[in-house]
Amino acid sequence: MRHNVKGRKFNRTAAHRKMMFRNMVTSLFEHERITTTVTKAKEARGVAERLITFAKKGDLHSRRMAARKVMEPAVLQKLFDDIGPRYADRQGGYTRILRLGPRRGDNAELAILELVDSTAKRKHLDSKKRKRARRILKAEEKAEAQAALTDVAEETAAATEEAVEAVSEDEEKKED
Repeated sequence: MRHNVKGRKFNRTAAHRKMMFRNMVTSLFEHERITTTVTKAKEARGVAERLITFAKKGDLHSRRMAARKVMEPAVLQKLFDDIGPRYADRQGGYTRILRLGPRRGDNAELAILELVDSTAKRKHLDSKKRKRARRILKAEEKAEAQAALTDVAEETAAATEEAVEAVSEDEEKKED
């Protein structure tokens, strides 16, 4: 029975599993987003959140604890210099999991694991809803531009009418 046994085995040995998560969090901190399966993302999320908490503390012991999990010194430096201070005011929830759908080869559910306030550029997947939303936004922008043009046209028409009235009043005064 699995009473109070947490975590997933992924059909790997303990050493293989630990190394897999070390590689995943190193890639996550290097690129600020990775694509993997949903179950791996859920497990790697806990490791990544703990490392970001170490980076927020910033002391020597925390750096050494994080160095046990992060594979590359440059990524460890980035974690403590850039990523940790970025989340100084956040109490947790540094990562997000976005589901992508099934993988084509084996139908495994894919997900993106990314840092919440990441500077990584997102690749927008064109779906019918996004295309429709873009079309609606373009139509609204076009309508706003048209409304602005009509407002300008009305203002110029009003200004020309005032100018014509002023000229006609001046001519009447000259005749008197």
